[in-house]
Amino acid sequence: MELTQRFKQRISQLDERSVAMILALTAFLCYTCMYSFRKSFTAASYDDASVWGINYKVCLVITQMVGYMFSKFYGIKFIAESKQKNRGRYLIILICISWLSLLAFAWCPRPWNIIFLLLNGFPLGMVWGLVFSYLEGRRYTEIMGAVMAVSLIFASGLIKTVGRWLMATFPIDEYWMPFCTGFLFLLPFIGCVWLLEHAPGPTEQDKALRTERVAMDSTSRKAFFKMFKPGILLTVVIYTMLTIIRDVRDNFEIEIWEMLHVKGNGIFAKVDGIIALIVLVLVALLIVVKDNLKAFKLIHMLIIVGFLIAGGSTYLFSHQLIDGLSWMLLVGLGLYLAYIPYNAIFFERMIATYKMKSNIGFVMYLADSIGYLGSFIVLLNKELLPNSVTWGSYFIQLVFFASIIGGGLSLLSLYYFARKKEAMDKQEQEAEKPWCVNSSDVQIS
Repeated sequence: MELTQRFKQRISQLDERSVAMILALTAFLCYTCMYSFRKSFTAASYDDASVWGINYKVCLVITQMVGYMFSKFYGIKFIAESKQKNRGRYLIILICISWLSLLAFAWCPRPWNIIFLLLNGFPLGMVWGLVFSYLEGRRYTEIMGAVMAVSLIFASGLIKTVGRWLMATFPIDEYWMPFCTGFLFLLPFIGCVWLLEHAPGPTEQDKALRTERVAMDSTSRKAFFKMFKPGILLTVVIYTMLTIIRDVRDNFEIEIWEMLHVKGNGIFAKVDGIIALIVLVLVALLIVVKDNLKAFKLIHMLIIVGFLIAGGSTYLFSHQLIDGLSWMLLVGLGLYLAYIPYNAIFFERMIATYKMKSNIGFVMYLADSIGYLGSFIVLLNKELLPNSVTWGSYFIQLVFFASIIGGGLSLLSLYYFARKKEAMDKQEQEAEKPWCVNSSDVQIS
């Protein structure tokens, strides 16, 4: 209790920018810790074993993804309606359930242990929305969101490196490795949640600049979707394609590097660390753009550029104009340059631009749920293809398809949201004109 009071007193004496940096770093560390419970098992190959004719590791990925996907669908309601006072408690309960599922995974013999990846994935799917709710609706949400979002890149490589290090250094097999990796990050996760819980909330100035964030019931969610239906549908399709190729790269990065004949446990953290730094800088620079509509347009341009880099680098690699290491760096950069804005600032600036009293959780989890459903379908499709189709070649085909379609749909999204703003501004101006009389108010005598 005394520690809490001292922390609150100290942080209340800091300026708003310093508080934002503390929140950003804490959210980054919190989500990085979460990744140890979610992605550590992908650091192992499981000796290319198979279950019912399907690769065992693919079964693990699919099973966890089903749990994660169900969580995203449930999160549309749960995250949108969550009250602030319960966030910290929910986060700790969810992460403990996930960790205990990894313990059961290690104890239970193969293949029956696969089911515990389903239990592991479900609670983890709600962590993002709960953590990001501490950051949204602030003047510095861009920088905080960008710092947190790059954990998606950095944590993936770091956790794979830690997992492989544990197996190489200690007598830990690939089944106990996920539980042991989670053990290393459990207390840091709880510490991060404590810091987030006791940090100050958005100021009145934040609420004026970015619109107050409120819980959304069923009625308000339906009204929000109806108002932006074409734009939301476009966004969901784009985000689904990005989620698919991100998941394939993330879950089967080991196999893709093996295709490129590049070895070394440190390569994952090194490449992903470089990508994370570049994306962080580019996304964080948007904080200098005060006009919400202008920033929203620039975010669309960033996404389009990301698709161009991913598709262009893959074309160059396919024609042997760049080497495998350069391709993995560039395709990852392009992918995350398009993907990270949706997880950090796209919906933040969307809400601020149109001044809708709502929260990011609803629309973010709507896009996420469909995204993971698409990823699940693609994984099944890959397993039905001939064995000669490797994850590396499959990834290349996905990048080509997503870059062309995603880039075109992003242009349509930019056009739609710009016209929507013009229409809303015009409607607002008309309503303010004193000579405009609503026909329903005129009575004919």
